[in-house]
Amino acid sequence: MSRSAFFLLLGCLGLLLLALFSLFVGVMDLSWRQDAQQAWHLLFTSRLPRTLAVMLTGMSLAIAGMVMQLLARNRFVEPSTTGTLESALLGLLVVALLAPEMGMMARMLVATGFALVGSLIFMLLLRQLPLRSVVMVPLVGIMFSSVVAAITTFLAYRFNLLQSLANWSNGDFSAVLRGRYELLWLTLVCSVVIYLYADRFTLAGMGKSFTVSLGMNYQAVLFLGLFLVSMIAALTVTTAGMIPFLGLVVPNVVSLLMGDHLRQSLPWVALTGAAFMLACDLLSRLLRYPYEVPVGTVVGVIGSLFFIYLLLKKTRPSHA
Repeated sequence: MSRSAFFLLLGCLGLLLLALFSLFVGVMDLSWRQDAQQAWHLLFTSRLPRTLAVMLTGMSLAIAGMVMQLLARNRFVEPSTTGTLESALLGLLVVALLAPEMGMMARMLVATGFALVGSLIFMLLLRQLPLRSVVMVPLVGIMFSSVVAAITTFLAYRFNLLQSLANWSNGDFSAVLRGRYELLWLTLVCSVVIYLYADRFTLAGMGKSFTVSLGMNYQAVLFLGLFLVSMIAALTVTTAGMIPFLGLVVPNVVSLLMGDHLRQSLPWVALTGAAFMLACDLLSRLLRYPYEVPVGTVVGVIGSLFFIYLLLKKTRPSHA
């Protein structure tokens, strides 16, 4: 067994231990002293679905963030800084206004379409930048996200849907039960497709001219990447709400150790994303036990601090 495979195996064992710990954290006691039937019901109805949902969300958003960074050729972008998550949220609001009886799968597809349009608009905005500095790109993305969020908030206020909007905006897994999270398994399918096309996404991250010179269809690869990122964003927003900055933190940490080759670093991105999300979810449950802090708030605080650190590190002048 190679050294990298050995460390990856250790990482998987650590993730498994973290997941097992997550199963036993909660207001209701899950122990052998409890009635066996009640314990099994609690485990398979609530605890296990929540743990799986947290892991799938962390894994997929981390992978989506890395793909977005490759396609935009910037370390400081991810679905919550490019308008992708906000556009998916706008799609959910439009469905609530025009077709509130629509099923969960149809809601997700509409949200995917809105997220894809938002991602394409962001990429078009990047082409208009005269100088694509490392700071200017995320600044434009955050401004675009704010515009989409403002439109969404106005519509929600106008049609008395602010409470629903608040529920979608705050990432929270407290209401995840069996039968309410299964759509997230589609994020695993998206992640597998990203792995299969990892080499093409890596080449696309080197620029259009380089990709075309190798005989690849740059526009097709770009559209596929944005579509997969948009679907992951829509699935997570529909199921658990918005989780900001996760796709920024994890890929940057992994890239410092593994480099930029997507296929090589993808297993580590998935593993680290799932572990980071599980750790934040546990923290959200333990900070004010027996009450919960929305996990989106915990991830947002940690992610925003890391985002500021990256900006300061990148823009700090070097001294001879």
